[in-house]
Amino acid sequence: MDAPIGIFDSGFGGLTVARAVLDQLPHEPVLYLGDTARQPYGPKPISEVREYALECLDHLVAQGVKTLVIACNSASAAVLRDARERYDVPVVEVIVPATRRAVSATRNGTVGVICTEATATSRAYDDAFAANPGISLHTRACPRFVELVEQGVTSGPELLAAAENYLQPLIDLRVDTLVLGCTHYPLLTGVLSYVMGDGVTLVSSAEETAKDVYRLLVREGLERDAALPAPQHRFLTTGRPEEFAVLGRRFLGPEIVAAEQFSHPASVTIGGRP
Repeated sequence: MDAPIGIFDSGFGGLTVARAVLDQLPHEPVLYLGDTARQPYGPKPISEVREYALECLDHLVAQGVKTLVIACNSASAAVLRDARERYDVPVVEVIVPATRRAVSATRNGTVGVICTEATATSRAYDDAFAANPGISLHTRACPRFVELVEQGVTSGPELLAAAENYLQPLIDLRVDTLVLGCTHYPLLTGVLSYVMGDGVTLVSSAEETAKDVYRLLVREGLERDAALPAPQHRFLTTGRPEEFAVLGRRFLGPEIVAAEQFSHPASVTIGGRP
């Protein structure tokens, strides 16, 4: 099916999901929308996150995407159920794929999740792990990580001090598997692995979500014809396109040549209904 994969995030972090999707499905076009004008979602109330996320998802569906990827843990926690009822295309999110991988990876049944305040408050990971009563789950909100990543700080003493402060309680609890419950965090795997130690498995929600997208397209017969020309990718932002293109290349790579402005219009119709 020659239609794009729609990927939504509150800002830049979802580009780590887009990167994983492009690596695993190089013949598929991507339409990415980052709500950078209203990021971060992490500290916002769930009701506000829901409103913003649905506006953006409505626009992606109106553009004719064949599947939606909610590449934001905060938004996944806020709107997943609504999105699956609201749209006629399949919806993939980031929480369940990471949970599934963590359950299979842990050896001692003690799992840590690091995430934003909104994701922690939603208890979305608690719900996702509930089907596995043998797992002891420990969640830590790490709000400074997003700020540091977007400043370009992915190493150095400031980041190391923040990581040690956030992660020491999880080390004390002897977690052997750590879920990176925010799509910014894959850019911090170096410091996270260093602080946690080699014995701890890091689970990237970005990589696991891309695997689910791959499985979905194959299962539903939605793969793009291999005989078609190379795909064209588009990147939309509610913020400043020039800034998005520059910072976005740090997350995704050279595929971001330019970004386009999206102004979240007051009325977007989906299948004839507002």
